Amino acid sequence: MALTTKEKQIIIKKFAREKGDTGSPEVQIALLTERINKLSEHLKLHKKDFHSRRGLLSMVAKRRRLLSYLQKRDENRFVALKKILGLK
Repeated sequence: MALTTKEKQIIIKKFAREKGDTGSPEVQIALLTERINKLSEHLKLHKKDFHSRRGLLSMVAKRRRLLSYLQKRDENRFVALKKILGLK
């Protein structure tokens, strides 16, 4: 369910704005999106796992806040990221 170190490194390398960048909104949103996708798959199999569902809702809310922040700061980066990740 959790992301492995290798998966995180691949995502960070893909979305980093510069070498060593792990805290930009793009990287954080991409990592959260991957975690959300994995947890969604888990919840499809385990429908009564309400504790994990609460964590999922928390991650979705955090991603929404980060997307909102990015949209206010730089509309072009926001649109590009949404297109790459396939978000609505």
